[in-house]
Amino acid sequence: MTSKVIGPLLAAIALAITTITVLSPPGTDRAGGAPEPASPVPYPLPAKRFVPVRAAQAPAGSGRRGDLVALRQLVITTGKGDFGLDTWKSVLDTIGTPYDVLNASAEPLTPDRLVRPDGTGRYNGVLLTSSALLKAAPDGTYASALNPGQWEVLWDYERTYGVRQVSLNTHPSTSPEDLCLRVGDEGPVGDTPVEMALSPAGSAVFDHLRPDARIPLVRAYVHRTRLAAGCDAEPVLLAGDAVVGVRSRAPDGRERLAVTFSIGPDDTTAALLGPSLVRWAARGVLLGEQRHWFTVDVDDWFNSTARKHPDGRTDMFRLSGTDAKAASTQQRDLRQRHPVAGEFTLTLPFNGSRLKTDAPASCDDRTTPDSLSSCSRELVREFRWVNHTATHPQMNDTSYEVNKTEITQNLAIAAEAGLPVPASVLKTPEYSGLGVYTPDPNSLDAPTDFGLTGSNRAMLDAAHDSGVKYVQGNMSFAGHRPKCGNCGIYHPLRPELLVVPDWPTAIDFEATTPDEQIALYNRQYGRDGKAPDHRDHDLTYEQAVDAEAEVAVRHLMSGSVYAHTLHQGNLREYAPGRSLAFDWINATVAKYAALYRVPLLGPDWLTLARYVEARTAHFAALGSGRDAVWDRSTGAITYVPSAAGSLFLTGVRQREATEADQSGEDESDTYGATSVAKIGLAANRTAVLMASPRP
Repeated sequence: MTSKVIGPLLAAIALAITTITVLSPPGTDRAGGAPEPASPVPYPLPAKRFVPVRAAQAPAGSGRRGDLVALRQLVITTGKGDFGLDTWKSVLDTIGTPYDVLNASAEPLTPDRLVRPDGTGRYNGVLLTSSALLKAAPDGTYASALNPGQWEVLWDYERTYGVRQVSLNTHPSTSPEDLCLRVGDEGPVGDTPVEMALSPAGSAVFDHLRPDARIPLVRAYVHRTRLAAGCDAEPVLLAGDAVVGVRSRAPDGRERLAVTFSIGPDDTTAALLGPSLVRWAARGVLLGEQRHWFTVDVDDWFNSTARKHPDGRTDMFRLSGTDAKAASTQQRDLRQRHPVAGEFTLTLPFNGSRLKTDAPASCDDRTTPDSLSSCSRELVREFRWVNHTATHPQMNDTSYEVNKTEITQNLAIAAEAGLPVPASVLKTPEYSGLGVYTPDPNSLDAPTDFGLTGSNRAMLDAAHDSGVKYVQGNMSFAGHRPKCGNCGIYHPLRPELLVVPDWPTAIDFEATTPDEQIALYNRQYGRDGKAPDHRDHDLTYEQAVDAEAEVAVRHLMSGSVYAHTLHQGNLREYAPGRSLAFDWINATVAKYAALYRVPLLGPDWLTLARYVEARTAHFAALGSGRDAVWDRSTGAITYVPSAAGSLFLTGVRQREATEADQSGEDESDTYGATSVAKIGLAANRTAVLMASPRP
């Protein structure tokens, strides 16, 4: 799927280099620099509603063996070729929770591998890549990678420390222990999905999903089982009448959850079920978090962009006030149709050189010299605004003076017009100046990724000196992709700047109508398309929208916070209540809403960037190797950081935020049935929070 997203963007950028018109600021007062200073429009951040409950010190515990466990997961694998390992790693890395991997084929499982010398349990969840950890022997037979004594060591730990176990790819066998499953049909699943449903117990485990969600299983191997009579177990996942997921309690009281199918790391099934499996194993108390987000940028507002007709003719297109009003209406309609998208708000990276700051704030085209300027001023609070420079120049080799003027001039124009813009966020035109460009500016070849060290230092310096802290990058380029989930990259040439990437889309920047979009799309992906993954047939417009919505919803399912990028021409109202942008947005949200009952969060860009900054610090804290320890007897979670930063935790108690809390780093909120908190860290200063475990 990545290549599907990247391909059209590379082509679009190559074409945009020669087709975007660079616009001069209107009026002689703006031609040589920034306008006269104007009072900046305040850009308020959302007020904190809750903060986590902190304690001055950890209360005295009972001292009983088994009360203390580290908030870390143990993944047990059979070693090379065990694809379940990649699945667990993908899920855990997405959440941002620490874990260790034990290769049962190479490392013995001993009590000291599970318990520290001081009696603290090293793990609060055990994740098996398969229920029996079977591994092929040279003679073709299969045996468990753990011997009977090692299984006893594991079970003793789970029993003593109250640690839950989850296994993938479970076979309905009574060896090494009885999980209350009995043999039914089994076999491979191809590209035709097997639909799985949640039982009532499953709705409690997978509580982020709709109770009526249909979970697709493709390209897997599945055991369709039944429950053993008289066993302490209940199904959590069903495929028709067959049990494909079970929650059970062993005779000694240990809690187990098992799914009877294989899951790959890139499978939709892993994205839908994996985080909930980890939360269940950890009793809802863990480092890290996963939520779902949907933010859409519509670039080049107030500017004109190239438009390509199906016959290949090109001209320029600029939105009207009527189009802007229609976008606002479509946005409200989306929120009403899908309550899970109640926060959805378009972000408009704008080029202010063609914004008439004195145009009346009205969507009545009869009373204005520029309908887009006027209607945008009337609808100013309906959208969000981001600095995209005044005239949209390529910034790969522009001078410091040009760069600073472009950045500060656009902010000054916004202030004149009353647009609230975060001065610390910058989206450069076509991500220029960030090390991705075509050495020959006249070439139509795809740009080369020279890495962030190939950035325009003059642009970086100008951005920094203008108050910018966050610069938008692009996930299409390897040099812009962070190494951890929902993280950013501190720029190697200007570490004060954090690069926060976007997701590109295949809604073409030159398209304003369905016939224009599908002509461009099929040239890339259709029967004679240029993309490596082009199809053996052309698609209809509806099929293309569905395919691209499927790409986007996978980003949403993965918990990616990064914005998706469209362009101003995509918001043209080509038919009453219809635009390319909202055709795709509606299709994406509908797919999400059919699966999830938790909301899509829609942060403004400054909130998004600060979240990415905190996630980057979170992973840095995990890199220290220090564990948070949960005392189950008191509920206290204790963490001693090695450096200042921040940390995310799921499942901690929270209280209503006061006015005094607004200036602090701590914040918390409820997402679904769980609390998610971010706490500020001071080096070597103990942080104590109170857990809020789940059944």
